[in-house]
Amino acid sequence: MRTSVRGPLLIATLALVWGSNFLWIKVALDAFSPIQLTVARMVLGALVLLAVVAIRRDKLPADLPTWGHLFVAALVANAAPYLLFALGETRVDSGIAGALNATTPLWTLALAFLVRQSSRLSGLQVLGLVLGFLGSLLIFTPWDASSVNTLGALFCLLAALSYGISYLYMSKYLTPKNLTPTVLSTSQLIAASVLTALTLPLDTAGAPTWSWVPWLSLAILGVLGTGLAYIINYALIRTEGPVGASVVTYLVPITSVVFGIAFLSESISLPPFIGIAVILLGVRMSRRRPHR
Repeated sequence: MRTSVRGPLLIATLALVWGSNFLWIKVALDAFSPIQLTVARMVLGALVLLAVVAIRRDKLPADLPTWGHLFVAALVANAAPYLLFALGETRVDSGIAGALNATTPLWTLALAFLVRQSSRLSGLQVLGLVLGFLGSLLIFTPWDASSVNTLGALFCLLAALSYGISYLYMSKYLTPKNLTPTVLSTSQLIAASVLTALTLPLDTAGAPTWSWVPWLSLAILGVLGTGLAYIINYALIRTEGPVGASVVTYLVPITSVVFGIAFLSESISLPPFIGIAVILLGVRMSRRRPHR
């Protein structure tokens, strides 16, 4: 396939996969508790990537320090945000969850500056941060008692914050290691499976109920949305580079909202809709760098 066609096709595929994840979470919650859903999602994703590693005959890390960093990364990049989004979607629509996920680049930029991983922020980047968080406020609409559930939206916002922390942690402690992205992703999901499994005794919900739609949604979420999505993402980065691949950031909230409206009959009022647009504008501005 020509590179000119391959890049846009991978972008569209990944936007559909990641954008639909919020739909699958919402549907799967009809049969699973948030903890059960998160554990099953991790295990399915890890099994998919373990199969890829086996086919490629790659080797997983063998030293304890690397696994220590992998467990920390798994906590902030997988276990915590996946569980928070599942908890959030028990209270808010899938489209709202996808929209708040779009604040991840804003959190990453702000945190990088606070911990000195980024030396300075341009005026345009600061304006992008302000706009992004103003957009979040429009989604929360705290002045409207009938608006988005505050606790559910807060869970989703904390999940995006956790993603932001994970990018900084992984770039400092895991990216420099001589390991392939597939090996790192597989190892991380294995660690996340262990961490989330430890939370099962804390789950007060009963056994999952049987209904083929939620179970199918879980299978799609785990195999495609958690496992194969990693492979698609790395293929996209190889084809388009990190800057080109970042286009997906703008498409995921759009696809999550469209899926929610089309398949779950969700509706979105004007303030949250404007909030989504403002967040995306803020993300765009925060990624602009001044020309030399």
